[in-house]
Amino acid sequence: MNQTYALTAVTVVVLVTVLLGALGLRISRTTSDFYVASRTVGPRLNAAAVSGEYLSAASFLGVAGLVLLQGPEMLWYPVGYTAGYLVLLVLVAAPLRRSGAYTLPDFAEDRLESRAVRRIAVLFVVGVGWLYLLPQLQGAGLTLEILTGAPHWAGGMLVTAVVGAVVAAGGMRSITFVQAFQYWLKLTALLVPAFFLLAAWAGDGAPRAGLDAPAVFREHTSVTLAEDVRLSVGAPLVLTVSGQVDGRAYDAAPLMLTAGQHSVGARTRLEFEPRVPVPDTRAAAGAGAFGWSEPLSGDRREYRLYTTYGLILATFLGTMGLPHVAVRFYTSPDGRAARRTTLVVLGLVGVFYLLPPVYGALGRIYAPELALTGHADAAVLVLPERVLGGLLGELLGALLAGGAFAAFLSTASGLTVAVAGVLHQDVLRARGVRSFRFAVLVAVLVPLAGSVAARDVPVADAVGLAFAVSASSFCPLLVLGIWWRRLTAPGAVAGLVTGGGAALSAVLATRGALAPAGWVHTVLAWPAVWSVPLGFLTMVLVSLATPARIPGGTAATLARLHLPESVAGPRAGGVR
Repeated sequence: MNQTYALTAVTVVVLVTVLLGALGLRISRTTSDFYVASRTVGPRLNAAAVSGEYLSAASFLGVAGLVLLQGPEMLWYPVGYTAGYLVLLVLVAAPLRRSGAYTLPDFAEDRLESRAVRRIAVLFVVGVGWLYLLPQLQGAGLTLEILTGAPHWAGGMLVTAVVGAVVAAGGMRSITFVQAFQYWLKLTALLVPAFFLLAAWAGDGAPRAGLDAPAVFREHTSVTLAEDVRLSVGAPLVLTVSGQVDGRAYDAAPLMLTAGQHSVGARTRLEFEPRVPVPDTRAAAGAGAFGWSEPLSGDRREYRLYTTYGLILATFLGTMGLPHVAVRFYTSPDGRAARRTTLVVLGLVGVFYLLPPVYGALGRIYAPELALTGHADAAVLVLPERVLGGLLGELLGALLAGGAFAAFLSTASGLTVAVAGVLHQDVLRARGVRSFRFAVLVAVLVPLAGSVAARDVPVADAVGLAFAVSASSFCPLLVLGIWWRRLTAPGAVAGLVTGGGAALSAVLATRGALAPAGWVHTVLAWPAVWSVPLGFLTMVLVSLATPARIPGGTAATLARLHLPESVAGPRAGGVR
């Protein structure tokens, strides 16, 4: 990729982001401007901004990388990400806006009249926000590393600096304009190159293969592994090795790998001949691309049906509890506008998610070696040069690089506002714009440190973990808090700690390699199947056991959440 073009595209995106942020600085005057843009954002602008911040590194890079690695079963990610807004539209959008809150902890305290619930909600907002920010910074590091060869931490540092400056300058008012612009930029950045890539693929005389077919090398390919891996080979495979395989050293020597698993050392160079299947780097291979839809089998180690349900539950139900998504609905003028915003978001997000799978499918054809190098998330960035080449490939690659950075900046901006708002209100317990800006600094520096320390988690996987924790904690709180009058503060605290805590513990156990292989690892890696019901059940049972703790103002609060603002009274649209 031409570094000059790519860096120019990234620079333009950064400069436009800063200029739009400066516009917000000119018109942001009050704390309400910084938190919720004084609740004056119309449905079309708000929908573009919501879509801009929601379509993160996982959407722009991660979905394509997962499709390249594992085939069509990974299409559940874009399906789940989109369908989550349908659930949010039906159950949460308008009542959440009518609550008159600034943040999820505000809603929790108002609904249950409890500081304890608020404190637990604060912990989960900050935890989910930082867990979601981490892959944005990792994706930025990967992108800048591919573009320029810069250290992995450089991209995250750049995003942190830009986002910190823009959010501190104008808060929610600034990033509304920034995120709306960045949605259309991301859509254009994927759509235009996809047109040329598909045209080139259609004119390619190579034999066609379905997306469910194994990826194969189209030409003689050399791959140098960055770390120790285990390769799964479905049939005997001949290749040339320079390095260590199965404990033995080779120096540019031919080797036949038998069917099964083989350990390959870091910095080993593997050379593959044309039309050779790409070895699988996952723990178990050969289940077939559509194995996720088959019944569970005792002799299969991937348990794909279970993981599919885990993914569906996490993405369908986790969207409503994401801090940066929830806070955007507080910017709508009223509940009707919040519902209309969600409807438009469904269309915008749905159109966008048609594109990343195209890049993943083309990546399986033209860049299959990325599955071995651990850089599958880079498929979107390398395809124009690989397929088209020349000046056109370089220019389209630069456009994609700019779009990728827009994805990191927009999502990181929304998360930073959400986390900083909670830190400002509940940790610093200060008032005024100056203390909010200090909270912004804390909100971005902690995940930056995490992105430097942990760099091996695929971005879509990392975002999936945040969805699982959100679905297990805030989904029960919001659904029961809005639709069930018997919810009590002890029930909410117990459900948040049990459901959300279980999901978070499971996530940490799998990422820390503490879970044994087999069913235990699968159950912990995809906790939403059991942690979401656990959160709901705990909230219901504990609430039923503590009927005396039902807040006295429950009837009035629920009326305010469900009745139009003109009927419920001025508090529904007021500012706290």
